[in-house]
Amino acid sequence: MDDDGIRIRPMTLADCDRVAEIRVGGWRTAYQGLIPQSYLDALDVAQDGGRRRAHCSQADGSVVDLVAEQGGRIVGWVCHGPYRDGEVRTEDVELYAIYVDSGQYGTGIGQSLLQESVRRCTAAGHARMLLWVLKDNARARRFYERGGFRADGAEEPFEVDGVEVPEVRYARALGAG
Repeated sequence: MDDDGIRIRPMTLADCDRVAEIRVGGWRTAYQGLIPQSYLDALDVAQDGGRRRAHCSQADGSVVDLVAEQGGRIVGWVCHGPYRDGEVRTEDVELYAIYVDSGQYGTGIGQSLLQESVRRCTAAGHARMLLWVLKDNARARRFYERGGFRADGAEEPFEVDGVEVPEVRYARALGAG
């Protein structure tokens, strides 16, 4: 438990529905105006919860899902695992997702989740963490920059409902220093 009463722990099957609520809510809030509204409107919490449960029940330990609890309620989720360059796994680790209950933005929960993910990846011996973020998502980019990440020049399109949405890659060195 940290000073803000935030407890970060591994996600369980029982957490999947709440994580799905946070994830879908996060998409609808963070990506409004950045990706097609039709896609955001079609997101389904129950369907996403089912995907979370399937991933969680088939986990081989290579992907780490953590949740943040505050006052006994899950208020955030982070997921990291092997970085893939195409279909090839590299020695790097990738931050796949981080979402906080939209009513809790700006309270430090996201930074707590990010710091714990970085801590675990550093302890596991990874030298670098990478992530992809929508190029026009200024709020998320500022968040990652506050967490020590920097754009490394790599870009690629992400297609959503037939619309290309550019993503940029961010990197952070891990370990001593």
